[in-house]
Amino acid sequence: MTPTTADPATDGQPDDDQVNRLVEALAASARRLATLVEPLTPEQLRQPAYPSEWTIADVLSHVGSGGVITRRGLDGDEMDMQTIWDEWNAKSPDQQAADALAADQAFLTRLAALTPADRARRFAVGPMDLDLASALRLRLSEHALHTWDVAVTLDPTATVPDDIAELLIDSLGMMAGFAGRPTGGERTLRVGTSAPTRRLQLELQPTAVTLSADSPAGTADLELPAEALIRLVAGRLDPGHTPAVYDPASNLDELRRVFPGY
Repeated sequence: MTPTTADPATDGQPDDDQVNRLVEALAASARRLATLVEPLTPEQLRQPAYPSEWTIADVLSHVGSGGVITRRGLDGDEMDMQTIWDEWNAKSPDQQAADALAADQAFLTRLAALTPADRARRFAVGPMDLDLASALRLRLSEHALHTWDVAVTLDPTATVPDDIAELLIDSLGMMAGFAGRPTGGERTLRVGTSAPTRRLQLELQPTAVTLSADSPAGTADLELPAEALIRLVAGRLDPGHTPAVYDPASNLDELRRVFPGY
């Protein structure tokens, strides 16, 4: 689970099986978002989301533009992402909401038409060279977390669904490497998760943060649900939205500084 171009979540599993599971999860996340958004009033779309500097419509604009960028990337289109973001930012809040749900459906329609050539393609995402499963997992992470950003404004106990957490947890090291902000300290923490069960090693170094698989032996320094660890790495585990955890040394206080959000 270290941040490399390889995605350990795909190790030892047929690519088609991984892709199919991810497509199903993306469809489920899109349905969940639509269920949350469709009943909202214009006033609710303009209310603060999570993070509070964004409105719910702002979050949906990011979901929509991300869907367009991912779909066009799948098609191999040349594009200027800033132009796409500017186009979405210029929409009214009501347009952002409606168009985000439409962008989700357009992306799912494209995924339903995947060809063998599509499944064999590689995708350049920043410095990474990813296969299709890894690229879809990045989109699922983005979509699920932004769906939580909306859901938690309506229900403070909202979580990332366990079935999605299961698909994201084994590649979380890649995100931790990019999202982590070293605080200058140097220590190693053993982290245990539930739903699914994993044992991980989080290394805080003066200039880097790494998260990797660990031996199941020994006592964990921190135990929490997998979805909560995913939210922690994404800067979405503030004290008001933290479930019951095992954290005898108050490690979360430091880890919230290591993962301020993105």
